[in-house]
Amino acid sequence: MNLIELIKTIFLGIVEGITEWLPISSTGHMILVDEFIHMEITPEFKEMFLVVIQLGAILSVVVLYFWKLLPFTFHKGISIDQEKFSMWFKIIVATIPAAVVGVLFEDQMNQYFNNYQTVAIMLILFGILFIVIENYNKNKTAKMNSISQITYNTAFLIGIFQLIAAVFPGTSRSGATIVGALLLGVSRTVATEFTFFLAIPAMVGASVLKLLKFGLTFTTSEAIILVVGMLTAFIVSILAIKFLMGYIKKNNFKPFGWYRIILGIVVLVYFFLVK
Repeated sequence: MNLIELIKTIFLGIVEGITEWLPISSTGHMILVDEFIHMEITPEFKEMFLVVIQLGAILSVVVLYFWKLLPFTFHKGISIDQEKFSMWFKIIVATIPAAVVGVLFEDQMNQYFNNYQTVAIMLILFGILFIVIENYNKNKTAKMNSISQITYNTAFLIGIFQLIAAVFPGTSRSGATIVGALLLGVSRTVATEFTFFLAIPAMVGASVLKLLKFGLTFTTSEAIILVVGMLTAFIVSILAIKFLMGYIKKNNFKPFGWYRIILGIVVLVYFFLVK
């Protein structure tokens, strides 16, 4: 493996680490990046790599929120934290729609929707939704200001929005679930945290399926690419998550909405001119 390929891998890890958590669509950015950075890898490994690299991003959530995620307490022995167990059940409920559809229809979804037109349209559509919802919520008080206040029904509905992201590339998993949560009356901070936690089973499941489909036999070069990409995504994700959580305490999601609209237009114009 040469230095150029290593630099390409690090760059992809940076893009993944930033775009996975900011509601701006990692798929949309990866499509553009892929137009300019062509890695010397097989199409099969590339398909697997672009999914499994997300495990590095997921690890950052586990590290940053370890004590919020751990459903046990260790005060005078080990005991169950009922509130955190309830949170995990809500996460499971929210994961069900995308998990079922993803397992049953992954090939069909890739065949019909994995194209730049779908990505661009969903970038623009959800960009508009962010702006509209923020305007709608401008003078309203959130109904749910902690994850414990999210009901199972609300969690399932948030999962439906995650399903939209699973079906239509460019929607952004974090973008779709945040939009859904905001519409349902969840505060920005809680919506964002729940989105982070919801990513754990979703991404781990998708990565495991891709690994099993590809197989667990790698060349030395492929193994290095996978490890470096995941490690880079992990480090950058920590910075991206900290930035986003600090940002939303004082600001809304409108700038991300405008950014999505602009990126969607850029994708459409670029492919219209070059294809």
